[in-house]
Amino acid sequence: MPGQIKYIIGNEACERFSFYGMRNILVPFLISSVLLQYLPEGSEREAMAKEVFHSFVIGVYFFPLLGGWLSDRFFGKYNTVLWFSLIYCAGHACLAMFEGNRTGFFTGLFLIALGSGGIKPLVVSFCGDQFDQTNKDKAKVVFDAFYWIINFGSFFASLFAPLLLRHFGPAVAFGVPGVLMFIATVIFWAGRRQYVNVPPSGADPDSFMAVVRTALGPRGRGDGKGGTAIAWTGIAVAALMLALWALQALGIAVPWPEAFGFVITACLALGVLIAAVGVGASLQLERARGLHPDAAVDGVRAVLRILIVFALVTPFWSLFDQKASTWIIQGNAMVIPHDQWWWPSWLVKDAAQMQALNPLLVMLLIPFNNLVLYPALRAMGFQVTALRRMGWGIAFSGVAWIVAGVLQLWIDGGAEVSLTWQALPYLLLTFGEVLVSATALEFAYSQAPHAMKGVIMAFWYLTSTFGSLWVLLTNAGVRNDGFRALIAQSGMSEPAFLMFFFAAFAFVAAAAFALYARRYPMQDNYRVAT
Repeated sequence: MPGQIKYIIGNEACERFSFYGMRNILVPFLISSVLLQYLPEGSEREAMAKEVFHSFVIGVYFFPLLGGWLSDRFFGKYNTVLWFSLIYCAGHACLAMFEGNRTGFFTGLFLIALGSGGIKPLVVSFCGDQFDQTNKDKAKVVFDAFYWIINFGSFFASLFAPLLLRHFGPAVAFGVPGVLMFIATVIFWAGRRQYVNVPPSGADPDSFMAVVRTALGPRGRGDGKGGTAIAWTGIAVAALMLALWALQALGIAVPWPEAFGFVITACLALGVLIAAVGVGASLQLERARGLHPDAAVDGVRAVLRILIVFALVTPFWSLFDQKASTWIIQGNAMVIPHDQWWWPSWLVKDAAQMQALNPLLVMLLIPFNNLVLYPALRAMGFQVTALRRMGWGIAFSGVAWIVAGVLQLWIDGGAEVSLTWQALPYLLLTFGEVLVSATALEFAYSQAPHAMKGVIMAFWYLTSTFGSLWVLLTNAGVRNDGFRALIAQSGMSEPAFLMFFFAAFAFVAAAAFALYARRYPMQDNYRVAT
């Protein structure tokens, strides 16, 4: 076992406590803080807290594109992780010092999103770089420990950070995760003389983007099939979106929704850009053959197919990430059963602590699925393929939100609902997460050729970005008079209506996923044993 692994694992444990500690108290803090006191208490302030939270999540899962690019092209993994970790620490310091200053606090959120996102795609692969042919049998043990320590850190952060906020205030509650991030950085730095540092690869003439540019550009062989026109149309539409937002920000009347701020507009533009370039490249990909190796061209085609799968997974993340926003708000309206002998009142005092169920259940469900559920299903004749697991995972998330919606109707009816009932939707949602998240990485790894695996990881992180985009779009829609009238006609409260809306969103996505999965051409790109 490489001796330097202890530094990487120790870094990850502290960093994950740091990240989830601040993330899981962000919405409760914002609702009660002076930062949002310009809004009336109640639904408007809660909606803004959700908007800030999901904008932050969008940044966290967008910046891996930047971190991965800087590492691969210029600085290498060690330097990139270390420098982004220092940015990460500065962000935590801003949260602790500027709890009452909107500019300072939001600057801190931006720096944490930049730092956390920048190191996200690198730490796991840097860990893998420490192994070679002589000790590769130890790698699986380390990766299992790596995944376990992520959930270990998340569990304790989810359990204790709300208590710090409750008893010691936001400066301490945000400061402790900051101290943990500083310790994580020091631990990582301490192993600097022992690490194996793979140098940056630099520009790759046969990279994903190089092949796409050839397929769409004048260098490609043969005539195009309209793909170039589609790609340029998408680029123009994306640029127009950003221009309309900019004009509106300057106070000029333009036909662009006022509720669409920069984050929503930029994400929509990015989505249009990826879709148009992807469709255009898929139509003309053969134009790159002969100018790039066949393996590179086939790899791009495999990535484009996987992107459709990833796009259909984005609704899952719109449901999953709201456990740290919508479900906390719901939990605050529920009754904590301190009068029951079985409730751990000495420890669980806040609704936000229910989030600790997620990592705890992950650690229990993964071995249960692998050792009990999947073998039992195979024994009954069911083929437990990766795509089927992912489709069912999306559907289970929808069921979780139906249960949450029923609980909300119960609350709206005036009943005193025990917080214990939230354990059921948490169980269903976490079961869906294990089926979707853990399986998707296995699926993408098997489908993408070796040279494209880094690209696939970057696009995988973007699924969470677009998941939070759907939440922001829904929040923006709620401000529309027509949408509000539709909610009023339903006879439900706004929270209950939106819970059933997101459940329906998940079921539609699961159905579309199942239809696409039936005709997806499965590949096997695991490396040949040597």
